Amino acid sequence: MATYHYSDPPRRAGFLDLLNPGLYWLILATVAAVAFFWEGIETLLSAWEAPEYSHGPLIPVLSALLFLRQLKEEDIHTGPVNTIPGLALMVIAIFFGAIGKFSGIEDVVAYALILWVGAILLISFGWSQGKRFWPPVLHLVYMLPLPGVLYFKMSTFLQAISSELGVWFLQLMSVPVFLEGNIIDLGVYKLHVAEACSGLRYLFPILSFSYIFAVLYKGPMWHKAVLLISAAPITVLMNSVRIAIAGWIVDRWGLEHVEGFSHFFEGWVIFMACVGLLFLLAWLMLLFNPRKMSLTEALDLDTTDLGKQLARIRLVENSRGMILGAVLMVGAAGAWYVRPAPQISIPVRESFATFPTRMGDWQQAGGRQILEPKVAKTLGADDYHQVTFVNPLEKNPVTSRVEFFSAWYDDQTKGGTHSPEICLPGAGWEIAWLERVDIAPEIGLSEPFNLNRAVIQKGEYRMVAYYWFEQHGRHIAWDFAAKFWLLWDGFTIGRTDGALVRLITPINQGETEKQAEDRLKAMLLETLDVMPRYIPGQ
Repeated sequence: MATYHYSDPPRRAGFLDLLNPGLYWLILATVAAVAFFWEGIETLLSAWEAPEYSHGPLIPVLSALLFLRQLKEEDIHTGPVNTIPGLALMVIAIFFGAIGKFSGIEDVVAYALILWVGAILLISFGWSQGKRFWPPVLHLVYMLPLPGVLYFKMSTFLQAISSELGVWFLQLMSVPVFLEGNIIDLGVYKLHVAEACSGLRYLFPILSFSYIFAVLYKGPMWHKAVLLISAAPITVLMNSVRIAIAGWIVDRWGLEHVEGFSHFFEGWVIFMACVGLLFLLAWLMLLFNPRKMSLTEALDLDTTDLGKQLARIRLVENSRGMILGAVLMVGAAGAWYVRPAPQISIPVRESFATFPTRMGDWQQAGGRQILEPKVAKTLGADDYHQVTFVNPLEKNPVTSRVEFFSAWYDDQTKGGTHSPEICLPGAGWEIAWLERVDIAPEIGLSEPFNLNRAVIQKGEYRMVAYYWFEQHGRHIAWDFAAKFWLLWDGFTIGRTDGALVRLITPINQGETEKQAEDRLKAMLLETLDVMPRYIPGQ
């Protein structure tokens, strides 16, 4: 036993004494990871400013609390651990992070950051113990912004459901109402179910809450599954109720009274109502559970000793895996910041302002059509052109017209092209049928030309539409494929520019779809020689 003399009092442990070599390497790996994944972190901070993702800053905090709660159930292990799976996952995280950085798509860097969090846990605790911490790591997914294509598709889908349910509730309240796309027609007034009313503002926080609720819930596994799955329909239901009440207020007192109601019911009111329904659902399931327990007993809300669990971080093993992981991250961060600046060559394009008013037999009818400010903001294009062309040789040139539209993006990673599959239904158009085809054989081209061929209708009025994505010489029909090539081209040639092109013509009375489509084919052939000036290829 050690003895102390009055002249040599015991020394209190300083801050540096709390750090073992393993923790030094962990801190070094973390600092290097912040530097390497910084573009992804900046993307998260920017996304969290939007109402749909304003809950984002809470997600890492809640994930950390879930981790500390779970750590209480884990023993302190000493000795060698298997760090190979963690190192493999770290290499994968660095690889995807590099793809996102080189392509300029910072969202990919943010996704890779979550892989790194999982990797550092596997390295710190080893495979056998670290793999059990997947719940808090998976929860970090809820802080990520959705890819643009998926966001707009989900938003449009939820808008449609919210509109249908909202109108149904209004009809139950004996309010005369008509739905056209996402526009609720109340006769004198019209309500537009915009993106903010799609339910996404409440859906993402509720999905996060339901995940934590399911993790803390001690009932049967199928109860947990129901709680997770029910979050989305509960959110859509409450959003539809909100829309219906807004419509009822407009019908009774006018449009000026609905703005105050909307502000009151946004945010916490809807969120707390959804939370209340989740608690109610859990309580109902417990009533029929053979293991009788109250809702408070079914939720593990113990938060004691979390500080002690946090202090365990200083016990991290000084393993070879941890040292190698830190060296990997420092090397990746250093290599990125000392790399030579990429040489990117983007062909010069002309502005759509110089787009010809005559192409072959087709000539422009009227001036260029200017989009409404709100629509233009949603489109987010750097340059766009919308005009109508007619052919004087047609039997009825006025009705036999072709509407040309194209939107150009200098950088599609900041939003990019929006598919007409999203825009048209929101404006009240119904897509009767849609197919993706290679139209090259039909118009005599030797190279593939993929596009979407659709028939859209509003009431009895029908039109045929062609649309596709132009990307560095490729004609792409599928929007997800366009995003893949955006990632690939950004990584390989450093280009993220591109465009959307759309041609539409009406199906006139007494005319077949084929006859209307022949006009589109004729117009399409005329644009082939012109478009490279405004949408450069390779």
